[in-house]
Amino acid sequence: MADKRDYYEVLGVEKSASEDEIKKAYRKLAKKYHPDMNPGDSEAEKNFKEVNEAYDVLSDPDKKAKYDQYGHAAFDPASGGFGGGGFGGFGFDGFDISDIFSNIFGGGFGGGSQRRQNGPVRGENIRLRLTLSFEEAIFGCKKDVQFQRIQKCPDCQGSGAAPGTAAKTCSDCQGRGQVRVQQRTPFGMMQTTRECDKCHGSGKVIETPCKNCKGQGFVKATKKLTVTIPAGIDDGQGIALRGEGCDGRNGGSAGDLQITCSVRPHAFFERDGYDIYCDIPVNFADLSLGAQIEVPTVDGKEKLDIPAGTQTGTVFTLRQKGVQVVNSTRKGNMYVTVVAETPQSLNKKQRELLKQFKESFDSSNHPKWEKFKRKFFK
Repeated sequence: MADKRDYYEVLGVEKSASEDEIKKAYRKLAKKYHPDMNPGDSEAEKNFKEVNEAYDVLSDPDKKAKYDQYGHAAFDPASGGFGGGGFGGFGFDGFDISDIFSNIFGGGFGGGSQRRQNGPVRGENIRLRLTLSFEEAIFGCKKDVQFQRIQKCPDCQGSGAAPGTAAKTCSDCQGRGQVRVQQRTPFGMMQTTRECDKCHGSGKVIETPCKNCKGQGFVKATKKLTVTIPAGIDDGQGIALRGEGCDGRNGGSAGDLQITCSVRPHAFFERDGYDIYCDIPVNFADLSLGAQIEVPTVDGKEKLDIPAGTQTGTVFTLRQKGVQVVNSTRKGNMYVTVVAETPQSLNKKQRELLKQFKESFDSSNHPKWEKFKRKFFK
């Protein structure tokens, strides 16, 4: 990992940069190194991947916190992968289901009250980040995702007992999960309640543990899903798939799979909400004389009428040519800014014609410039 550049350095931001500053820096660099803007440039492609990798980490609060603490080692399997695992931040090397239950169920099989041990407990949510192209976000798409989750053991159906057997009521606490203890104190005999040592608060004892889950009732598993991304989703927005997270315990419902989308910038279009912006170069003659030009939109080419005398920087609005509103048939607008294109090389005839054109002008052709001169150059 020593050859990797610091992610903050890659994006050119300070460690204290806000989410908006990180996003702004990413969009600027991603557009600069976008393959469509640099065809055949292997160095630009390498930089583009590096920028996307940095943004994937720094735009995710959980990953960013791990990176700030451990650096690149947080995501390096060879270093132990402090932030790895792909499942809600848990690492599965040296897998210990009891440790995971402590995180998921607030005490797992080693602590907590009888109510928490025996009552329904909802499963943990799983969070994923999915990277989309500009077009995939606008038009919607289907994406295959893979993730790890905690689920009921298929052999014992979550009981923890070997198939054909069942857990028995704990003889020490009679299934309560707690025992009463009397202690002699200077104030007399005191009675306290504590967790049962034999069943660890569960109220049940498994005499023949399931071999597959070693009596825990739950196992880790890899799951694959095809996710439908709705048309119009924007960078930072997400979708939730109910019940696709970790299985619950004691009849509790399963958690959710929460997917946050990162959208790569486009080489030509800029998006703001459901509106799209772009600059179109137009030659001086068309701006002066007027013309009908073709402009690209996300839906294909569209004709645009340029009135005679149009100034550079003029913005034209194409209604309903923007991004579709999520779960709606409505669309945003597209705003086209025309920019005068100055020719960089002229032949002899063109140069002579331009000279004649220039000499034909008088003050009536430049009313704004004449007004400016009278005001500031008296």
